[in-house]
Amino acid sequence: GITIIASGPLTSEPLAETIRQLTGSDALFFYDAVAPIIEVDSIDRSIAYPMNRYQKGEGAYLNCPMTQAEYERFYHALIHAECVEQKEFELTLFEGCLPIEEMARRGEKTLLYGPLKPVGLAKPGEARPYAVCQLRQDDLAGSLYNLVGFQTHLTFSAQKQVIRLIPGLENAVISRYGVMHRNTFVNAPLVLKATYQLKTNPQIFIAGQLSGIEGYVESIGSGLIAGINAARIARGSDPLIFPQASALGSQAHYLASASPRDFQPHNVNFAFFPELEKENDRKIGKKERRSIFARNSLSLLKKMQEEHQFD
Repeated sequence: GITIIASGPLTSEPLAETIRQLTGSDALFFYDAVAPIIEVDSIDRSIAYPMNRYQKGEGAYLNCPMTQAEYERFYHALIHAECVEQKEFELTLFEGCLPIEEMARRGEKTLLYGPLKPVGLAKPGEARPYAVCQLRQDDLAGSLYNLVGFQTHLTFSAQKQVIRLIPGLENAVISRYGVMHRNTFVNAPLVLKATYQLKTNPQIFIAGQLSGIEGYVESIGSGLIAGINAARIARGSDPLIFPQASALGSQAHYLASASPRDFQPHNVNFAFFPELEKENDRKIGKKERRSIFARNSLSLLKKMQEEHQFD
């Protein structure tokens, strides 16, 4: 029958096994290992340059090169930065996914053979940098980039301080800070529709943090959409896809369309909304942009509510 699963980040092992069978073994995760995510407009493109390693592909990465002096300054700040205190049950979860500060403590050059490896990232005709921090596009619109290999236990304030030591990221705006903690969630782009239905079984919905979102309000919103659509299916109606230009719809769209290769939970973000059209090529400021998003979102949801008659 019609079922909504919203069991949260500490889902029991028997239920997790059932979800694994429904979605596939590669579509269920048991912890977050999230690298910080940066707003692309805050990256200094006069320093960061697009290139894939060995120039393979179409330059899906942005690269921030470091001199030896810049790397050493970054390294020493990283190993002395403040970390979040871990709970005992979290300590054994990350053996295959070390925090960047733990890798750094193994030796000053360890990161040069890991996430900051410069090999294959020299600009044509230029010498190879001493180290390179790579950022990978995190959303379809290209407005968010994650720091590759930067999963971390650092406090949020420490992350900001350390990240801003990277050339090109001196004014970085962090959309989502890196975290590593116990969490159970599905690889939403692989298994969920924008209606929160399983692709393989549309009578089953997954909502809340289990669906791959972060935040109390976001979890409530996903449950609202799943509940509305479960009721519609029970009455023989089609499920609704909420407009992407609303917070509820942008969140659902992100879950259904993000990259499944490195999917991680995320709070709702204005970067998930479709870009606004410029008026007479006038640049719209952040505050005005967000006000327009809010007005459009409320208008679209009111129209949808009247059309489909739900409270």
